[in-house]
Amino acid sequence: MPSDLWPRSIPPLDSAARQAVRPVITYPVDQLPPIDAVMFQRAKAQMTLIQSLTIPPRDAQAFRVPKGHFFRIVSIEGPQVGDLNLWHADNLQERFFSGKTRALHGTHLTTGEHLWSNFPYLRTMATITQDTLDWYGYDADGGGIHDVIGTRCDPYTNHLLTGAHYHNCCHSNLTRAVASITKTALTNAEQHVHDVLNVFMCTGFTKDTHQYFMKASPVRPGTVIGIKRLRTGAFQHRQHFRRKALRATFVEEAFRADGIEQFERPFAPGEAPAHGAVNVDDVVGNLPDQAGGIGQRRAHDVPAEFSIGTVIKHHV
Repeated sequence: MPSDLWPRSIPPLDSAARQAVRPVITYPVDQLPPIDAVMFQRAKAQMTLIQSLTIPPRDAQAFRVPKGHFFRIVSIEGPQVGDLNLWHADNLQERFFSGKTRALHGTHLTTGEHLWSNFPYLRTMATITQDTLDWYGYDADGGGIHDVIGTRCDPYTNHLLTGAHYHNCCHSNLTRAVASITKTALTNAEQHVHDVLNVFMCTGFTKDTHQYFMKASPVRPGTVIGIKRLRTGAFQHRQHFRRKALRATFVEEAFRADGIEQFERPFAPGEAPAHGAVNVDDVVGNLPDQAGGIGQRRAHDVPAEFSIGTVIKHHV
């Protein structure tokens, strides 16, 4: 919201009409392949536990789950929340894309919705198949559960706002977990940590200033979120409510489910997009009076490279 310290613009005469324009959904998902809920339920009924990890407060663990398997995160003590990162096990450059997931499904996720990977892959890394907090919906404050709007708490923002140093925050916990499973230095591992799915967290935007808020989570012991199919993940246990956090614990469990169909397919194009760079001559034209420039090939393919510069057309 604009501050009172800054001058505000005078609304135009038709300001009310402009604000009354009806919104439209930016990314309708009707064309996405339907999810076979019956198949999921049948597979879940035959699951076999193959791995279990206990994640204490202010810590994180990385784990691998083969394609077609399930994993679930269970709160076994205390009303706590956590952060989830996902990667392709054989290519850490492909990872969870919270921004596009939010654009496709909304600010908070629940059963039947996908967790999408980043460009240029853009495919379903995982699908939520169980959510025992699906009854919560959105409360009177606009708060919902399992958000993809908060990025994660980190030492940089904390220091910016408070001047203090704290290194058991979400970002740092995830960094340690990635370093452990990849056997790399913390500085390298940190580059793979990305915006998270805030598991069990109750968040939203305030109605007056539209700022990100959080409130006590409705999670209780026994609360579960179940997710199907990913390659590699890291989950960190966040501590917000210090009085109870010393006892609060999560369990991450992986399951094999035989006979589940591999129905997901990549939604990325078969060829790398040209990003509008095909036929650069037609786009740029003749620029005799220009600052900077573009190095290009004159062909119907993607230019080998661009030189750094700004193209400016001078109008006389």
